[in-house]
This record gives sequence, C-alpha cells and structure tokens, in this order.
Amino acid sequence: MTRSATVFLLATALANTFYGQPPAPAATPTPDKAEAYYNYAMGHLYAELAGAYGHRGEYLNKAIEHYRAALKQDSSAGFLAEELTDLYIQAGRLNDAVLEAEEMLKQNPGNIEARRILGRIYMRMIGDPQQGKLNENMLRRSIEQYREITTRAPKDLDAWLALGRLYKAAGSSVDSEKAYNQALALDPHNEDALTGLAIVYSDVGDTARAIEKLKQLNERNPSARTLSALAASYEQLRDFRSAAQVYRKALELQPENSRLKRALAQALLYSDNVDEALKIYTEVAAEEPRDAQAHLRIAEIHRIKRDFVQARAALEKARQMDGNSLEVRYDEVNLLDAEGKPEEAIALLKGILEETAKKEYNAAERSNRAMLLERLGLLYRSAGQYPEAVDAFGQIAALDPSNGARAAVHVVDTWRMARNYQRAQEEAEAASKKYPNERLVKLVHASVLADAGKTDEAAAQVRSLLNGERDRETWLALAQIYEKGKRWEEGAQALEEAQKLSEGKEDQAAVHFMRGALFERMKQYDRAEAEFRKVLELEPDNAGAMNYLGYMLADRAVRLDEAQRLITRALELDPGNGAYLDSLAWVYYHQGKLGEAEDLLVRALERLGNDPTVHDHLGDVYFKRGKTREAILQWQASLKAWEAASQAESDPAEIASVTKKLENAKVRLARETGKPETGKP
Repeated sequence: MTRSATVFLLATALANTFYGQPPAPAATPTPDKAEAYYNYAMGHLYAELAGAYGHRGEYLNKAIEHYRAALKQDSSAGFLAEELTDLYIQAGRLNDAVLEAEEMLKQNPGNIEARRILGRIYMRMIGDPQQGKLNENMLRRSIEQYREITTRAPKDLDAWLALGRLYKAAGSSVDSEKAYNQALALDPHNEDALTGLAIVYSDVGDTARAIEKLKQLNERNPSARTLSALAASYEQLRDFRSAAQVYRKALELQPENSRLKRALAQALLYSDNVDEALKIYTEVAAEEPRDAQAHLRIAEIHRIKRDFVQARAALEKARQMDGNSLEVRYDEVNLLDAEGKPEEAIALLKGILEETAKKEYNAAERSNRAMLLERLGLLYRSAGQYPEAVDAFGQIAALDPSNGARAAVHVVDTWRMARNYQRAQEEAEAASKKYPNERLVKLVHASVLADAGKTDEAAAQVRSLLNGERDRETWLALAQIYEKGKRWEEGAQALEEAQKLSEGKEDQAAVHFMRGALFERMKQYDRAEAEFRKVLELEPDNAGAMNYLGYMLADRAVRLDEAQRLITRALELDPGNGAYLDSLAWVYYHQGKLGEAEDLLVRALERLGNDPTVHDHLGDVYFKRGKTREAILQWQASLKAWEAASQAESDPAEIASVTKKLENAKVRLARETGKPETGKP
C-alpha cells in the first residue's frame, strides 16, 4: 500500500471518529469540518511516524502544524488541544505552545481549549514537588487557567481533577478537597477523584477518612492501584495485618507484579507473620537473583528468628551484590547487636559515620546521618555507656535542628536510665524552654516530674495534651504518671479512657498489659493474671506478658512449672533480655536449682547493670548456698541501687526486706568467722 493510500484510509477512519459514520453522498460536510478531520488525520499520521522514528523533529513539526490547523478549523474538538499539547511537549517547544495559546486567548478570551493548553503546559513546567523541585510561578499560573476553565465550564470533570492535583501540590488541602468533591459531584465513582481525595485526607492525618474513600472505590471497582493505596493507608495506621490482606487482593489482580509482592512481604513482616514473609521474599530473590533488597529482608527475618547463621549467609549475598550500600552495612550493625556483640556493633557504626562525614550535607544525607547517630546513641545506652550516648544524641541536634526535640528526649531518657535524676531534670527543663510546644518533650518532662514525686504537676502537663488528637496515647501516659504516684484509682480510670479509643488487637493488648501491671503493684494478683491472660489471647507471642505472668507466679512460689514454661518461651523470643533472665532465675531459686539460678542472675546483671531486684535475688541465692560474704555484698549493692532510684521507683517494703536480710547475714557471718562483717570482700 502506498503512503497516499494509507493517509486516505486513515483520514476516512478519523472522519468516522468525528462524525460516526461517513456522510451520505448527498450530505456534503462543511469545508471547515472536512479540513479539520483531514488535518487531524495528517497530524495523527505524522505523530505516529515521529513515535516510530525516535521523535524525529521533522515529523513532530509537521504533526504540530496539522493539529494547529485542525484546532483552528474546529475549536470544539477538545481532544485536539490535549493531543497538540502532548506534541509540543515531545518536541520541546513549550514556549511556542504558550505563545500560541496566549495569542488564541487574545482573539477569544473565552477559548477554553487555549486555556487547557496553557494549564497543561504550565503543569508540565511545575517540576517534581516530591523532590523539592517546585516552580511556584508555574504552579500558580496553571491553577489560574484551570480555575478559569471550571468557572466557564463548571461540569468539566477533567479540569476539576487537575485543580485537585494542583492544589495538592501547592499544599492547599482545603482547596484540593473542594476540587475533588466537585469532581465527585459530577461522577460519584470517579477513581481519580476518590484516590486523590484519599491522599489529601492521608496527608492531613485523617487516615480513617482516607480509608473510607478507598474502600468505597474498591468495593465498586477494585484495581491494583487503588488497593495499593488502601493498603498504604492501613500501614499509616500501623494496621499491618489489614494492609497485608489488601495487598494480597491486589496481587491476585496482578500476580506477576514484583512491587506488590515486596509490599505484601513487608506488611507480613511488620505484622509478625515472619514465616510467610520469608517465603515471599525467597520467591522474589529466586525470580530476581540480583535483588540485594530481597536478600537484606531475608537476613532481617532470620535475625528476628534468631537464626544468625542463615542471617549472615543472606547478608553476605546482599553484600556481594551491593557491598557499598549503606543499608547493607547498617544491617550488619543490627546483626552484631542481636548476636550480643554490642562493642563490635558500636565500632562498625562509628566507622560508617566517620567514612561518610562531610562538611555539608543535603537533606537526604542529613536524615540518614541523624538516623545513624540515633542508633549509635541507643547502642551506647544499652551498653551502659551513658556519656557517649548523650554525645551521640547531641550531634543529632547540631546536624539537623528539626530533630532537636527528639534528640533532647533521648538525652533525658539516657540520664534517667543512668539514674542521674538531677541531670535528667535539668535536661528536661532546658528542653521544655527550647521546645515548649513539642508533644514528646512535654511527655518526657512530665515523666521526670513524676519520678520526683510531683504527680499532680506531671498529670496536669499530660492532661494539657488531651485535644482530640492522639488522645489514646495521652491517656496511657497519664496512667503511667498515676501508677508512679501510686494513685491506683486514677490510673485505672485513665486506662479505661485509653481502652475506649483502642481499636486493633495491638492497642487492646497494650491496655490490658498496663492494667495487669497496675493490679500487680496493687497486689491484686488474680485480677492482674486475668489481664495478662487477655494479652496472650490477643497476642499469643507477647513475651512481656509471658514474663510478667511467670514472674508473678514465681514471686509467690506457686505453679512453678507453668511459670518456667512461660518465661522460657519469653526467652526464646528475646534471648538477651536481662529481666527475663532474672525471672527464670527466680523460678529456679524456688525450685532449688541454685546453680542454674546463680548463672542466670550473673548474666542478668551484665545486661541490666545495678538493678536492686537482681542484686537482691542473687544475694538470696548466695545465702542459700552458704556463700554468706557474697550474699552480703549483693544486698549491699541492692541497697545502694535503691538509694540511686527515683522517688517514684523507691519501694520502702523492699528496702526494709533487703536491710533485714543484710543484718541477719552479718550476724551469721560474725558467728562463722568470729568477727563482725566490715562490708569488704
């Protein structure tokens, strides 16, 4: 077929696009209409040739000429303006497009298609807001054009959708919401409008309304795109189980979509379904052998499962593929820490920070470095190196002032863990003056006040945060304040309020856990046990609840076999936890397994430092084994640790008990040696 024949057939087909069927012989189309569809046909042909030959300029230019002619001859054909704009963009002739559209508006200010061209061109020139590249002048001009279009043509759905996107880019959530709602008034089930509106709600923190819109969309016409948006909203609420369910539905629609597979695997991982997550990541790694990220996630899962051999093997594969990756090296830090090698983890992380140090950092580099410094501070703190931890957190504030409040909170908590309550109070007061409106700062300051026994002042500060936003977390914080002050009834009331706002299993479990701890401190053991049982019904692998329940049984020397099973399982889930080691040792003590108890208590002290309860327990073990002098040293250490405790932590009954045991031991030692105990080893 010759080129002229092709053009003739294409022109005939496109004439049908304009008018349906070809006109009957007796009805000759008007000259303008005939010229319009002929020029459109020629423009379309040259546009296809341009696409086939790498956007050759000569074809693009001819296509533009024909489209311009077609639009001039039939300005009512709206799709012509859209396609002409695309051609100008492909040809890189944006300025020409602007000049031509402006000339069209001079001749006819009501020319909507000219405004549509300008709006699309300006939108093209806005840049990428997500990358921080935003031409506000072009954004403003594009908004002006689409506002004019909606004023002149209020039923123009595409213009309302464009306005919704533009206002979103401009940060005007209210106007964006209005534009999307106008679009929904025209088309109640429009996918773009519902999705855009959900994104607006999500951006302003109204995730519940975002989910409502996305559910509405997916109930009618589910797609992988809209299901992914719904799953992402669930992730914002940290409802990873629901996110996984939705990602699974999306994957059913697109089974070969590797991005959806990764998203599902991640949601499963974060919802503690590690075995299924591992299966999917393994499939991804098999399908894409050079995917370092898949091997990193596999390493992370094996680390969680305490299978360090497999974790190292997967991490080594990731290193072979991307050895210079910061994420690979960071995962090595996490693995060393999990293996109980904190000094090696600290050394590696310090090396990473030294190697990546620069005089100046861009925004992404500052964010990454702040994250590394925070991790270093936490490693120092867990290793009992408190001044070093404070120094690391201090560097965060100097590097990125926007993270200053978060760093200040870490500093306060570090001094509290070091039992230096004077420094903690000083830092909390300084942070309150520097960041008077920061929620985290107010909470940590209130906690320091509660440590000092200033319960009413602390409670008032926390109550000031009850404003309809994050009230559940505020009630939980208030419950902790009252528990420190031994104000049991008020603490229970705060937990009731928190429970009313708790929706998912995780939220409910947290309330039951805190209520169980409250009852335990009130010595209402049956009620406490009932609460911890509820936690385990909701979260069968909640190691904290297992340990707490097991320790309550051991402390009263009842149902010791059950206590041992509970605490042993908790240690399987978190082998290095010093508190769990102490609990199991206390079970062994009551079972008469003194050697095993001693070994566990020594290990617990290595992890917890000078804990008064662990020193007390070890003193009991030594005394029962006939090691009176060693028992005396442990009880003296216990009393010294109690002296360093905050006023809220201080337990007069426990102190009296340890004091009595210490005095009896000294008498016993004096009888054994014939001379009074001096307190020296």
